[in-house]
Amino acid sequence: MNSSKSPGLAGFGILKNTTCHTEKKISVFFSIIFMTVGILSNSLAIAILLKAYQRFRQKSKASFLLLASGLVVTDLFGHLINGAIAVFVYASDKDWIRFNQSNILCSVFGICMVFFGLCPLFLGSVMAVERCIGVTKPIFHSTKMTSKHVKMMLTMVCLFAVLIALLPILRFRAYQIQASRTWCFYKTEHVEDWEDRFYLLLFSCLGLLALAISFLCNAVTGITLLRVKFKSQQRQGRSHHFEMIIQLLAIMCVSCICWSPFLVTMARIGINDSNSKDTCETILFALRMATWNQILDPWVYILLRKAVLKNLYKITRGCCGAHIVNLHMWELSSIKNSLKVAAISESPVSSKQISLQPFSSTGQ
Repeated sequence: MNSSKSPGLAGFGILKNTTCHTEKKISVFFSIIFMTVGILSNSLAIAILLKAYQRFRQKSKASFLLLASGLVVTDLFGHLINGAIAVFVYASDKDWIRFNQSNILCSVFGICMVFFGLCPLFLGSVMAVERCIGVTKPIFHSTKMTSKHVKMMLTMVCLFAVLIALLPILRFRAYQIQASRTWCFYKTEHVEDWEDRFYLLLFSCLGLLALAISFLCNAVTGITLLRVKFKSQQRQGRSHHFEMIIQLLAIMCVSCICWSPFLVTMARIGINDSNSKDTCETILFALRMATWNQILDPWVYILLRKAVLKNLYKITRGCCGAHIVNLHMWELSSIKNSLKVAAISESPVSSKQISLQPFSSTGQ
């Protein structure tokens, strides 16, 4: 009954001695709320992205909009598919033996959990790398990071996440019903086989690596933006980069806070299950925290924009009665201005043209 190589009976042995009990009405209510809020948030983000793509068709913003669109579409389908399966499981009183005889639903649920868990993390790291290249190497970004290349990166990220999700199925290793009987994932109880440990460690290591890449690239981007601001103060006193810096800080904080508990828990179980003190309630709480990242993603990436920050600034200035930041600093887009200043400082040809321009005008 507990054999992970028996697809038809995988996970059913755990249903008899479950130590994790959830209230049916409360769980169904929270699942519906989570799914609804996630779908509405990501749908709103997609609408804002489409509107922004119609307004701004610069090459520097096209790659960001494509990656952001891939992220919110992935989050949208994640809430829609995983949420629908979770609501069905709760509504069916978690009777897996009745509706999962061939283990198809559990396999689909496990594949979706892995794919929609890793894919947003991968896309977040790719977005961080793209922003880092765009700010530090704007000329390379404008010539090499075309829409075609970005679409290829999106496709490769999705295919890689699909491969990781299908790896247990390809190895005839079925996904397991977890102790709470509400979701399916890799085997997390009595992990003894090296392959079961490998899947847990692979998932957690890839997720933590994506977070580390995002953190590193966002830190480099933030430091570069601050350096450009200080260098450009004398030349362009109205430039500021509050929008990008606040977005980068929010991205790092939300991703690390939401995903770190679940990834660390899976890594701890994979390394040493026998001494693991993680209970079913702890794992379920970490999973719900990770789900919140998909709800907050559109609000961090899309809705925390210059217009929103300007309104917050007006409210703050009205409450504090102090001129903290001059509103004229917002006249130029922070992304566009940082790219322009970085390109001018980076390109020797541009500096020569700027120095020769007064002489050419007097000669005329």
